[in-house]
Amino acid sequence: MRVIICENYDEMSKEGAKIVASQITLKPDSILGLATGSTPIGLYKNLIELNKNKEIDFSCVKSFNLDEYYPISRENDQSYFYFMNDNLFNHVNIDKNNTHVPNGETKNAEEECKNYDKMIDKAGGIDLQILGIGQNGHIAFNEPDKNLITGTHVTSLTQNTIEANSRFFNDISEVPTKALTMGIGSIMKAKKIIILINGENKHAALKELLNENITTDIPATLLKVHPDVVLICDKAAYYGK
Repeated sequence: MRVIICENYDEMSKEGAKIVASQITLKPDSILGLATGSTPIGLYKNLIELNKNKEIDFSCVKSFNLDEYYPISRENDQSYFYFMNDNLFNHVNIDKNNTHVPNGETKNAEEECKNYDKMIDKAGGIDLQILGIGQNGHIAFNEPDKNLITGTHVTSLTQNTIEANSRFFNDISEVPTKALTMGIGSIMKAKKIIILINGENKHAALKELLNENITTDIPATLLKVHPDVVLICDKAAYYGK
């Protein structure tokens, strides 16, 4: 795991965008794995700027998002479908038909999850996966547990995650308690992974990524066995202050 320590969030976002931009430049039809939440917003803003300046071209890029709340309407401004359009897709020259977010409106969640993995495989697999990390060490919605699931699946959110995500909703009661999420196996199939970590509140989770231990109690630690992971963080997350 390569570690890049940045001065602050803005620098971290630029470093992440450079890696994504390089991927698209080297392979214009790249398959990107995308994340939501507050952490990657800065990276997406940098990609939008690069696209506007014609430094990168999204016209042949395909994308698959990590997860989606369940159940949730795609019109809901807290859905990840809405988030991706608002924070990236509406602002770059990507073909919306080439963008994929798990369907939080589906009547058959298990079938949706199976088909999602099939779509990724059919596309050729993810070339570059962008990840964030939860305070409890979750990646996507793979929460700490004795057992973790390999493929895309329906999962219940922990109270820790519900509370952390409640800041985006009017009230904690509005936060969905379930999600559709890529599993650890789906994530680990990506050819390259970048994980973005910022803020002092993520220091404990980051420390677990830098020691020798691997445990399902901190799902992100499984990334240690992946052959190509770049951890990009700010000083607050790295040093804890």
